Amino acid sequence: MKITFKTKPLPSFLTFSTLKQSPRHHSTSPLQQPHIPTNTTYQHSLIAALKSSSSHPTPLKYGQHLHSHILKYGHDSNIFIRNSLISLYAKFGALNDAGSIFVDGCQSDRVSCNIMLAGYVKFGRLDDARQLFDKMPWRNNISFTTMIMGLGQGRYWDEVMHVFNEMRLLGLALNEVTLSSVISSDAHVSGGKNGHMLHGLVVKSGLEEFNLVVTNLVHVYCACSCLDYARILFDGMSERNVVSWNVMLNGYSKARLIGFARDLFDEMPERDVVSWGTIIECVLHVENLSEALTLYREMVNSGIGPNDVMLVDIISACGQVNALSEGQQFHGISVKLGFDCHDFMQSTIIHFYSACNNIKLAQMQFKIGSKNHLPSWNALISGLVRNGMIDSARELFDKIPSRDVFSWSSMIAGYAQTGQPDTALQLFREMIYSGIKPNEVTMVSMLSSVANLGSLQEGRWAHEFIISNSIPINDNLTAGIIDMYAKCGSINTALQVFNQVKHKVLTISPWNAIICGLAMHGHARISLEMFSDLLTRGIPLNSITFIGVLSACCHAGLVEEGERHFRSMKNVYNVEPNIKHYGCMVDLLGRAGRLKEAEEMINNMPMKADVVIWGTLLAASRTYGNVEIGEKAAENLANAEPSHGPDHPKLLC
Repeated sequence: MKITFKTKPLPSFLTFSTLKQSPRHHSTSPLQQPHIPTNTTYQHSLIAALKSSSSHPTPLKYGQHLHSHILKYGHDSNIFIRNSLISLYAKFGALNDAGSIFVDGCQSDRVSCNIMLAGYVKFGRLDDARQLFDKMPWRNNISFTTMIMGLGQGRYWDEVMHVFNEMRLLGLALNEVTLSSVISSDAHVSGGKNGHMLHGLVVKSGLEEFNLVVTNLVHVYCACSCLDYARILFDGMSERNVVSWNVMLNGYSKARLIGFARDLFDEMPERDVVSWGTIIECVLHVENLSEALTLYREMVNSGIGPNDVMLVDIISACGQVNALSEGQQFHGISVKLGFDCHDFMQSTIIHFYSACNNIKLAQMQFKIGSKNHLPSWNALISGLVRNGMIDSARELFDKIPSRDVFSWSSMIAGYAQTGQPDTALQLFREMIYSGIKPNEVTMVSMLSSVANLGSLQEGRWAHEFIISNSIPINDNLTAGIIDMYAKCGSINTALQVFNQVKHKVLTISPWNAIICGLAMHGHARISLEMFSDLLTRGIPLNSITFIGVLSACCHAGLVEEGERHFRSMKNVYNVEPNIKHYGCMVDLLGRAGRLKEAEEMINNMPMKADVVIWGTLLAASRTYGNVEIGEKAAENLANAEPSHGPDHPKLLC
């Protein structure tokens, strides 16, 4: 159906001065003329008026005014006028009106199609854009570039690469906009693995001088950790804007290269809020909240205020180090700037207060926030679990309007961590029946529950479930699988799983699992050999590593070696011994009959001994018949602190 409008006078500037008229024939409205001219010059004036309509205070209404006259006097048959009308409506979002003209056009050409395609892309109607693109009889590089841009903006990165390959097969010329979109999309699709190929294509196409293209190439090289190539490109840019600097800075930040990031930041001729946010995030990655706050003050003093992303990063970091006072100040800043109304800020604040063990403030934040935001529900459930309020967490879980994998995982983890493995497994089964697919976090808790029950059959089923459902196996999940097999009595399977991945793991968790598992099964020498292998890998050790090592020394009676490893914890690896390490040493010395040394170690501990340590000394005193030390141990045992927990702590910390 054609669009019709009520006829009104043409705008005053659109006169017929292009027609040679005598002054007496001029009037304020063209409708007072005896007839409307139809020559080319007048049609050009109409086209110019349509193109300049964007400068009018009410451009769409103004354009409709022009459109009514075009229809009335039959100028809509002119393809240039028709394309100008399509462009006008598409530009201001009146896509149905633009589409009506486009469909009604009896001879829609390539330009019409490209204008309509651009309108669909601009306003996010990608399904309509793709349908039109697929039907277009004439597609040129403008058509392909527009479609590629739209798909990239819509995060359909695989589709971008598909359309780009089609464009290449047709032999169409590439421009800087096309390649910029393709390079950016490839960073998401392949993680930058095609960076060298795309770089070569840029050079071959003669587009290496375009800032946007080179900036995106820098981003691709950073995405695949080729920071040397990225820096060479960056240094070779003829012009670098703040976006180029930010991309290179972000590359260093993601790689945790704080020194390079700080040097580059100090060289920047101009900084925006993204620059400051990136360097602050980089500093927070290395858990230096104090330096991050110093940078924040510098930023504010330079006249730049924070954005919501920066505040989320800082508040989250405050929660991680239990910095309640600092986090509350930034909570206040978010309220002052109006960011607290954002759903993602609400869930961040709930997480923060929960992490600082202030569950009442977390509950208050949840109460005043939106109840339609699922991450806020999940944040409070997780917080209640973290603070040991498992019954309150379950009550909230049962009230939640809808549940996702994070809701289920938090609740299952809560039961697993509080010694309720049967309930955890029951909830896991309910999750499966509800149609929610578990993720790697869910499976870690599920395996922990199976390990605590010692059910090898269920453990094997869980391992097969992970593989058959293509659940990503990260280092934590690998450690969970190894730990499960070890605790279910199948240490050979645990060792087999570890040997399959030992050259791929990047963190300490799988190593901890196998070292502690072997020690638990009495394979002390193999456990210590694993530790020696670990030391050659450059992976940072943690406190759990040494629990496994000291346990192995206990089982093998290697007192001197155990003492050496204990001393190296703080002196060499900067790992502070805790009560569990002292417990291992008391056990080691007690088994060797060195009761006096064991007693001295207890007396020199920086913390009070608990029932496990005094009980260990008492048992050793009975074994070796030392009544004096045994009586002291029994007396202290009666007044000791509660147990420091099971002999083999969770390995996934």
